[in-house]
This record gives sequence, C-alpha cells and structure tokens, in this order.
Amino acid sequence: MRVLAAMSGGVDSAVAAARAVEAGHDVVGVHLALSTAPGALRTGSRGCCSREDADDARRAADVLGIPFYVWDFADRFKEDVIDEFVDAYAEGQTPNPCLTCNEKIKFAALADKAIALGFDALATGHYARLENGELRRAVDDDKDQSYVLAVLDHAQLSRAMFPCGDTPKPQIREEAARRGLSVADKPDSHDICFIPTGDTRAFLGARIGIRPGAVVDADSGERLAEHEGVHGFTIGQRKGLGIEAPAPDGKPRYVTGIDPESGTVTVGSAEHLQVWSIEAGRAVWTSGQVPDGPVDCVVQVRAHGGLAPARATPVVRDGEARIDIELSEPLTGVARGQAAVLYLPDESAGDLVIGSGRIIRTSSLARV
Repeated sequence: MRVLAAMSGGVDSAVAAARAVEAGHDVVGVHLALSTAPGALRTGSRGCCSREDADDARRAADVLGIPFYVWDFADRFKEDVIDEFVDAYAEGQTPNPCLTCNEKIKFAALADKAIALGFDALATGHYARLENGELRRAVDDDKDQSYVLAVLDHAQLSRAMFPCGDTPKPQIREEAARRGLSVADKPDSHDICFIPTGDTRAFLGARIGIRPGAVVDADSGERLAEHEGVHGFTIGQRKGLGIEAPAPDGKPRYVTGIDPESGTVTVGSAEHLQVWSIEAGRAVWTSGQVPDGPVDCVVQVRAHGGLAPARATPVVRDGEARIDIELSEPLTGVARGQAAVLYLPDESAGDLVIGSGRIIRTSSLARV
C-alpha cells in the first residue's frame, strides 16, 4: 500500500512513519509548510511549522530511507484555520483550531492531494486508534487525540492511519531513540501552533481591534467593568475580568455569557455555568450512518475533560444536520465553537467515537 506520512518534525509523526515503513508499506514523507514566516513560529515547545521542524522531519525521513517533500499549504491554512479562528472569537465563540486543521487541512486538502497522486492512505502521529474503520481513544489517556479527530467522516477515516495510538508516549520516545531518530527527546508543542508567544488575547486584538463593551453581573445586571473586546473572554474564565471589587458573597466570578452584538460579557457564580443541554451543528456520524433515534452515550466538550453521560438525538434544523444533547448531569465551561464529541464507553476496547458537532447553544434548564 502506498502511504503518505505527514511528518511535522516531532517524535510522534517520525515514529508513525517508521512503523508504516516497518509494516511493509511504500512510504513517502511530507512536511506541511503552514506559515508564510516559518522562522518565527517556534519558541522552545511553543509553535510549530518552523524551518527547524522541516529540517527535523527531513532528517527523520533520511534515517528511514524514504523520499521526503515539503508542500506549501500556508495560504490554505491561513484562510481555513487562522481566519476562521479569528472570526469565531470575534463572534464570542471559543474555537479549537486543531479540530479545524484536521477537518480542512490534514484530512481534506492534504488527503485529497495524496489520493489524487495515487496514495492509498495518510499516516499521522495522532494518538488515536482505528479498529475495523472505527475511531477509538488511544491507549495513552493523557495523550489521546480522538476528540480533535472526531470531525472526520467515514470516508476520511477509511484512508487514515494512526500508528502511534496503541502505545504510551514514553514508549514512543524510547522507540524513536532505538531507531536513531534525533527527535526522540524533542519537546512536545503546546498551545496554539500559530501563536508561539502563547498570548492569544494579543494575537486576536491585533487582528480584531478594539471593540469596547461592558462586563455585567448575571444577577443584578450591574455594570462592573469595561473591556476592549469579547475576543478576550471565554466561558468559564475566572481571571483577567477587570473587576476591582469581589462579589458580595465573596465567591469567585466566572464568565457565563458572551454577546458579540452588544459587546456584553456576563459574569456570575459557578452555579451560572451549569449546562444541562447542548445543541451542536455541523454534525458528523463517524460510521457514515445517521442513527434512527436517540443514542445513550458520553459527551466530551473540551479537548481534555468535560465529560458527562448524555442522550444524543440527530435532528435537522434550519436545513442543517444537528445533534440535540441532553445531559444526565450538568457540565460547566461549555463554550460555543467547541466540539461536542460522542463516545460509547467500552472498557475492554477503548471508548468508541460515534459522532461530533460544533456547539451552537447551551441551556441551563434540564428537560423533563
């Protein structure tokens, strides 16, 4: 089988490529150039897509004895990932750019080009497992990336390979060292790859500009502070609210609502954060088949944490395939723009991903 191995320059993708070679596949390595200024996108463990990363990927390919290329996807990445990220924050959402990158770049633009060139599959270093075409959590719970892969549909999963998903990360590093790969001890990238400083608020402010608004109390409606834009806030945020005086009851305040039209950021107690139902759009059912009724499952609303038992019902609303999710217990910190990923628990084989959708709205009322 001809396999295109996406090589980011990190240890995971290098070992994934190595395992594909060892399995007997005809492997070609490719590094995606996603930045128009690659020299500026790595600061230690922050950022990616730098010349350093491209060189590391090339050296790994040389050790493996496979052809290697660099493909320029910078314009597509800016349009589909960075611009969408900025626009979503301007609309009061909290997007996850890794979801968008997987959906539109790695498993759409890149995979489509690979198939057009005659490759049969795309191998990446993601921590997840594919068994009989079904997406499951990785063996290493701490590194599991099934959440950011749940946007992939059945056709995309059918031509994907995740060779690292059955191995804990420390063993991946040990394997890389045994194979003579110089990236064995390279630090993992953290935060958002295209914001190497880690200062998301400054990055967004430079692109969105000042859009003043008010921070108001959820109960009294009292105006507590002024701000320069809703892009500086996310649901569940506790610090950096600009409020001088503590709440009358002395309890912490959290961001509980964001209205991009009026510029109003609402803050309240932890109780105000509780969510009992979720509506998600851009629905994807990873089997390729839409369930014919409600499904009992576990929903995850953040890349790490935010899980609760739920019942998910496929619906069509406003001409779009959506999912109505009723929680058996409340979740907090549920933000519009994030994904709601649905799992079927399976202790023996790892949780099975059955679907996902982007969170459109939430409700604090439990339906009876």
